[in-house]
Amino acid sequence: MRLARRACLLVLLAAPLEACGFRPVYMPTASGNQGPAERELAAIHVNLIPERSGQLLRQALQQDMHGTDESVPPRYDLSVAYWFTTEAIAILPNTTATRVRFIAHANWTLLARDPAHTKVAEGAARAFGGVDVIDTQYFAADLQSEQQFATFARQIADQITLRLATIFRERAG
Repeated sequence: MRLARRACLLVLLAAPLEACGFRPVYMPTASGNQGPAERELAAIHVNLIPERSGQLLRQALQQDMHGTDESVPPRYDLSVAYWFTTEAIAILPNTTATRVRFIAHANWTLLARDPAHTKVAEGAARAFGGVDVIDTQYFAADLQSEQQFATFARQIADQITLRLATIFRERAG
């Protein structure tokens, strides 16, 4: 019963948004086919990104753009520069840091696969997170860092994918 009420509430709340011009980024066409954002995202080839963290980001981007279907021939190349900065926070009086803040940075460029390699879009994405470093075993700290890098890859991929989908949706009209 609760679920039915929630569904009715969502429908009632969404109706005014459609009247004011709101359209979902991934909205399919009237015939039920993929919308312009999904079609264009599927045509993006993600170039290699160095390091293990770059591999995680590339996999997340490929999953967002292609899912399990990679049959669409690429029309774009996405290049991403990906790096991290760190800063010590929560410092004890003896200058020992008990927490490290990681900041993931990504600058990306989307180029068309035409003879001129036309720049279609470019942008930047950032994600923040932290890792406790005191009173943890090395193995536990290493696992915590790896989990943080996987989380960063997902967050950065989501930001890039949503920005590209928005650009493609706007270009389609």
